Amino acid sequence: MQPYVLVVEDDIAIAELLRYNLEAADFEVTLAEDGDEALTAVAERTPDLLLLDWMLPGTSGLEVCRQLRRKRETRMVPIILLTARGEEADRVRGLESGADDYVVKPFSPSEVVARVRAVIRRARPALAADRLTYADLEMDLTTHRVTRGGESIHLGPTEFRLLRHLMEHPGRVYSREQLLDAVWGYNVHVEARTVDVHIRRLRKALNRDGDADLIRTVRSAGYALDEGGRASDEVHCRGPFG
Repeated sequence: MQPYVLVVEDDIAIAELLRYNLEAADFEVTLAEDGDEALTAVAERTPDLLLLDWMLPGTSGLEVCRQLRRKRETRMVPIILLTARGEEADRVRGLESGADDYVVKPFSPSEVVARVRAVIRRARPALAADRLTYADLEMDLTTHRVTRGGESIHLGPTEFRLLRHLMEHPGRVYSREQLLDAVWGYNVHVEARTVDVHIRRLRKALNRDGDADLIRTVRSAGYALDEGGRASDEVHCRGPFG
């Protein structure tokens, strides 16, 4: 699964240069031209990293950074600031606003890509790993093999992608719409109920021989990979989640 980077830059030429180089390095990229558009984009889909220009029209990059750090849902999103301000005091100010790294313009695109990789690797090691583990569950991303307690589990391609997404974000609750976007893609028109079908298939494959359920259903919210399982959430759940 490609790491998702939101590039917030009002200079179109620089934004397209960053998009080209990041996509060539196998990142998924979305562009935003100002701070307000960036905040809206993050609310719609949380990026794996934000590449954020300091000097933006309207809401500044620093203010975007501060607002994201104040919210529980986005306070851990990695942020790299892009700016022409190279003085030490400016660098300190940027980092104190909550940025994880700082790149001064003009910059080398290859350096930016390397910085993006490094920050994502520190913040989200699962995205850089060849193997994901959770509880007694293990996923080898190279061979596409899944085991639980050492026993091999056969999954279809969609169930594999669904489980991978959940294993990359353990404990986090995703709505059906968010899972559709992450696993099926934005341009694929699939009914939200399809997620329920594949969750049931995934549960059936994972929970053989009475194993504890690792997928938690959160009433009126969605699904999460959680050792707490689903029992307490499903007792009164007659809504959209199965």
